[in-house]
This record gives sequence, structure tokens and C-alpha cells, in this order.
Amino acid sequence: MMNSLWIAKTGMEAQQTNLDVISHNLANVSTTGYKKVSAQFQDLMYQNLRQVGAQSTEQNQLPTGLQLGLGVRTAATSRNFADGGRQASTGTYDVAIDGKGFFSVTMPDGTTGYTRDGSFKVLNGQIVTNNGYPVDGGITIPNGTSSVTISAQGEVSVVVPPATAPTVVGTISVTTFPNPAGLEPRGQNLFTETVASGQPTAGTPGTNGIGSVMHGYLENSNVSAVEELVTMIQAQRAYEMNSKAIQTSDQMLAKLSQL
Repeated sequence: MMNSLWIAKTGMEAQQTNLDVISHNLANVSTTGYKKVSAQFQDLMYQNLRQVGAQSTEQNQLPTGLQLGLGVRTAATSRNFADGGRQASTGTYDVAIDGKGFFSVTMPDGTTGYTRDGSFKVLNGQIVTNNGYPVDGGITIPNGTSSVTISAQGEVSVVVPPATAPTVVGTISVTTFPNPAGLEPRGQNLFTETVASGQPTAGTPGTNGIGSVMHGYLENSNVSAVEELVTMIQAQRAYEMNSKAIQTSDQMLAKLSQL
């Protein structure tokens, strides 16, 4: 049997996965705080038909071997946590992280989620995400607040008339991980901790390598539409070449059956 049929099939499946990843990136090109994902591939096991270094004679060894690969597989999807661009926003509670780290929020099941999406709102006096998940820190915005200021260190100050002086009501912390690429994406712009990500470390923004908070800004997606379109064309060409290999193998088998 010709292995080329199976090998080309694995190549087509790999490029289908690659296109799925590219499509997901393009779909989220305008998603606040989204981080680009790329597919990682590995070659499959080899058929070792002649061992390199084997004895060819009593005095001589083979300088090369004969190994035939069996195709490719998708090994992982890697997320690029490089900063996206910053865009000025008119939202009272909109914030972005300038540097490393995540905002932490309380999920409905009581666990903690992490996000780069700082398009926060206020619900029943609490600062929450667009899905209503409370931002950690126990920050309560008093009724009648006329203005809100969030410092680079995450301190939330409010002015409640008739007072004119601002009052600090809490601090938005920023959490970092030893390996953010190991976080598990949960959708809704949220990640959760895993064994691979390491233990979270919460700290004051702008200190010890933690990113600072930018009030009045949101972080754009770090997806480059041009790069994704180029990668899409490459995936399409690779898919076509693997498809051509299957056609060629089929033609060769047809010739063989005619002998």
C-alpha cells in the first residue's frame, strides 16, 4: 500500500485545523483584549527501514539511515500574549493593562477567572464585566457618585457630592502567571488557571514587573488581519499540494492496476 495517501491525508487535516485557528483569529480581530492563537505541528513517527550507524560490513558502518515519515499532526495551539494596541474610550470604568497581567473576576461557580478585557460596568454598586461577573477587590461605588478616577496603580477614587475631595474606595489588582500560555481559555474573554500556567500572583499594578492600569483606554486585539490573510493563503496552498499528492498517488495506483 502507498503510504503517500495516508500521509497526504494527515497534511490536509492539519491544514484544516490551521484554517480553523486562522478563522477564529479573524473573527476576533475586534474583540477587546483578545490574544492571537497559532497552530503548532509535529511530524509523526517514522518507519526505520535502515538504521543509521548499522554495520554494512565487519569494518564499516552506514553513514546514513533510511527513515520514512508518516505525516503530520497538530500538537498544540499556542497563544501570543503580546500587548495589543490601546484605544481611547469614553467608558467611565474602562481600563487597560499596560504590560503583563490580568484582571481577576469571580465566576458564577465561585472560581476565579482572568481577563485582559477591561470594559467594566457598574451593577448594584459593584464593578463587573460585560457578563456581570464581579471584579475582585470588593470595590463598591457609592450611590450619587459624580466622577470616578482610576490611577495607574489601580486605586479607584470617587467624588460623591456635596463632597469635592476624592475618596479611595478600593484597588483593582493585576495578577500575573509564570506561564500565561498555559492558561485555559473559557470564552467570554476569560481564562482559568491550570497546572501548566503556574500559581497566580496578585499585586499592585506598576510594581515588580506587573503592568500598570490605564484609565479611559481599552486594549485592542493583537491579531493582525494582514498577517492572518497571508497565513490563510499559505494554508490553502499547503492543502492544495496535499490534495495533489493524493491525486498523484491515485493515478499511480491506477497505472499499476493496468499492468
